[in-house]
Amino acid sequence: MATEPVFIGRPTDAELSDQLLSTAWRPWRRLGKIGFLVAIIGTLFLFTGITLTVMYGIGMWGNNIPVAWGFGIINFVWWVGIGHAGTFISAVLLLFEQKWRTSINRFAEAMTLFAILQAAMFPVLHLGRPWFAYWIFPYPSTMGVWPQFKSALPWDAAAISTYFTVSLVFWYTGLIPDLAAMRDRAPTRAKRFIYGIFALGFTGASSSYRHYRVVYGLLAGLSTPLVLSVHSIVSSDFAITLVPGWHSTIFPPFFVAGAIFSGFAMVLTLVIPVRSLFRLENVITKRHLDNLAKMVLVTSWVVTYSYILEFFMAWYSGDEYEIYQFFEARPFGPWAWIFWMMMICNSVIPQVFWSKKARNSLAVLWTVSLLVNVGMWAERFVIIVMGLQRDYLPSAWDVFVPTYVDWMIYLGTMGFFLLLFLLFLRFVPFVSLAEVKELKHELSHEEEH
Repeated sequence: MATEPVFIGRPTDAELSDQLLSTAWRPWRRLGKIGFLVAIIGTLFLFTGITLTVMYGIGMWGNNIPVAWGFGIINFVWWVGIGHAGTFISAVLLLFEQKWRTSINRFAEAMTLFAILQAAMFPVLHLGRPWFAYWIFPYPSTMGVWPQFKSALPWDAAAISTYFTVSLVFWYTGLIPDLAAMRDRAPTRAKRFIYGIFALGFTGASSSYRHYRVVYGLLAGLSTPLVLSVHSIVSSDFAITLVPGWHSTIFPPFFVAGAIFSGFAMVLTLVIPVRSLFRLENVITKRHLDNLAKMVLVTSWVVTYSYILEFFMAWYSGDEYEIYQFFEARPFGPWAWIFWMMMICNSVIPQVFWSKKARNSLAVLWTVSLLVNVGMWAERFVIIVMGLQRDYLPSAWDVFVPTYVDWMIYLGTMGFFLLLFLLFLRFVPFVSLAEVKELKHELSHEEEH
């Protein structure tokens, strides 16, 4: 582990409160306003694409036969994956008592919620008739017609709704002490009233704080299995089929590793500019970034091992369709350049993090994190599109070409995600003040003894 402290300097509790809570009252700089403008434009792109899809149908997308799953499912899996590291950082590292999570867990939790909101849109739109989306839930039916539980859609609905609900409650519970602090320091009566409602009467008394810690720990324990279960369910959407390249038992752990990999990369992508914009170098230190980079490196190796194992199993199986899929269709067929981009971004580029100098460079960290997310999107494209466009019957082969509506919706989700994240930065304490203070006192007590 890096030797740099969890936070720099000896700030008092009052100084930490001024630094971490004043961001909600401080006017935004020009860069923040530009970010809001870009996010709003991207959100307009998203809703324009959704409107075109609802009005004219899925024919506005590039889907065809045999590639019936296109950008809709690619983006669904990609966004769900990004949402996984939030719960992993906040819940799993809390259970393992990793102190370095303290300054970044709130970013990660918010990222989880906003990413899941993006992901949840795609299965609904992919239905073709989104106004019937309630059919995929087990609602009481007077006619005795129930969802088809052998279908992947009810599985996704159960996984996404459960994961979002638990993550939302976990995120909100962690916010309560900081919302109480904002209530007490709010500059206007209206803001005191609003923050007071959401603080649920939290006073900071020892009895209240003891009950809070118990609930927070229980929610962390409940959230941890979801990290493994949700993306395992998403991977089963593919593994239950007979499509070459999909019918594999490796998919659940493979998808979970890839999800955590892309999620850690997205945390780096978000934390680095926010750290610079709000001058949080004393709270989000290079130790935090160094540990995040190490996690990216570790999960990159897990993903790389999964790639190797996929090729080995295709060869070892002796199945001519599997062999063709992995040794010809993906590396040399249509869209082969996306396959090679996936391998370079996910397996080669993260190896720079073996160098401590690279892990200490903000430019390298941010660039690699962006490339990892590009590579993980490419991986979903390779699995879904390249698996479908070259299946069993050569007479049915076709090449998927995304349309402008596909791109509008995909890029629009990035804008909507950015808008939600900027609103989060504007109105909510994005570093856990209560946990930072608690950690500061713990370290001071250890040094005294």
